[in-house]
Amino acid sequence: MGIEIKLHYTWLIVFLLVAWSVAFGYAPLQYLNLSSLFYIVIGVTTAFIVFFSVLIHELFHSIIAKRKGLSVPGITLFLFGGVAEIAEEPKNPIVEFKMAAAGPLSSLMLAALFALGWFLSRFFNLSPLIKAPLQYGFTINLMLALFNLIPAFPMDGGRIFRAIIWKKTNDIVKATKISALIAEGFSYVFMGFGFILLFFGFLMNGLWLIFIGWFLKSGAETSLRQTIIAQALEKVKVKDIMSAPVCTVNSSNSLIEVIENCFYKYKHGGFPVVDNGELKGIVTLEDLRKVPRESWAETQVKQVMTPIEKLLTIKPEDPALEALIKMSAFKIGRLPVMDGKNLVGIVTRSDVIHAIRTRIELSGI
Repeated sequence: MGIEIKLHYTWLIVFLLVAWSVAFGYAPLQYLNLSSLFYIVIGVTTAFIVFFSVLIHELFHSIIAKRKGLSVPGITLFLFGGVAEIAEEPKNPIVEFKMAAAGPLSSLMLAALFALGWFLSRFFNLSPLIKAPLQYGFTINLMLALFNLIPAFPMDGGRIFRAIIWKKTNDIVKATKISALIAEGFSYVFMGFGFILLFFGFLMNGLWLIFIGWFLKSGAETSLRQTIIAQALEKVKVKDIMSAPVCTVNSSNSLIEVIENCFYKYKHGGFPVVDNGELKGIVTLEDLRKVPRESWAETQVKQVMTPIEKLLTIKPEDPALEALIKMSAFKIGRLPVMDGKNLVGIVTRSDVIHAIRTRIELSGI
């Protein structure tokens, strides 16, 4: 489906915690007199079930998003579960509701399948190696569904709540602010209980609740900022904010010539390299810093520039938000703006930030 699946290193912490907790905590209490190897196998199998369940949960979000025309570059599994990297906000509250509800529904579906398997394994008195993972698969997916239904944005329940408020008010920013405020309340409740547990000596449970509370608070704040930015740039195209015309350099120019003709005269930190009207690449301040100052006079632009093959570009009619997403995703500060094969300007991160700040201040978002 064109969705990249990525594992953050913190996911290994979850994998080991689940495997250890089940193998040396839950399983020995529920399934007596098994060998240590059996318990370890049950623990590792359960950890893989967690991996599978979270992945399915996020894939259901992604499938609905793609069917509604939204871009989903990838899914990342990390310490607190997983996140589908949906590159833009839903276009209306109905889409938001369906996307958000898909995850918990998939977890409930998996919970039902694992429950059926657990029932059949008990009915036929199968080995604990089969019964135990099925039981824990049911429990994990039920907990995953119920936890995600907590109305704390940006969790699924919070997004469902936002969709309802958005539908009633027809104002996504207002709905997001209300949802984020409620999420902040939940975060303080989690952190408060976490500190109480710490006080009474329950170290791991207390720390886990504090981490969850912090995650909710930071996630709500980040999602609110993203929504405000998306709304500020909703109708803005690249051509509205790009710099044009832009200073260009020739690939055979020396670095000294580039510095004197472009970098000293204009505000940008990088300039397109154009030979005979054709874009060849871009040269930036970072490229210049790689060359000793005493070598600038004899070093040509083509020796240090980023060539066109490695260059990201954008079109003048593309949304400004797409430019921001590209620059953020690839950690670059500027994009040449191309109309067909013609260079028509350049758009920088500062251009986009200025547009966001101006529109937020003037529209009162």
